Amino acid sequence: MSGALKEVNIKYDLPTVDAAIKRITFNIRNGVASGISAVKIIHGFGSTGSGGKIRTEARRYLENQKQRGLIRDYIPGEKFSIFDDATLKAFQYCDQLRRDSDLERHNNGITIVILK
Repeated sequence: MSGALKEVNIKYDLPTVDAAIKRITFNIRNGVASGISAVKIIHGFGSTGSGGKIRTEARRYLENQKQRGLIRDYIPGEKFSIFDDATLKAFQYCDQLRRDSDLERHNNGITIVILK
């Protein structure tokens, strides 16, 4: 499944931040084990009052994972654009991202994770 993209909705039942981070961790590990190249995390953007905390903590967690070398990179949805260097680099690992419906939508309710 080289170049495959997996989409995961972690906000569907408005989980706590801790539960959301556990879902992200599970999906990253599962994705790596399955040969997935990228995971699109749908976390919401905070309109309900809880998505904003999840987005903030998810990105903090992903930055930590990147620094530790456990993921290749992550791209906030609002930067997911053909004019963004990280997005262009991500296309090399996951060609499916070129056709993703959120490309150029500046959707801050998602984050793209590029796996190792």
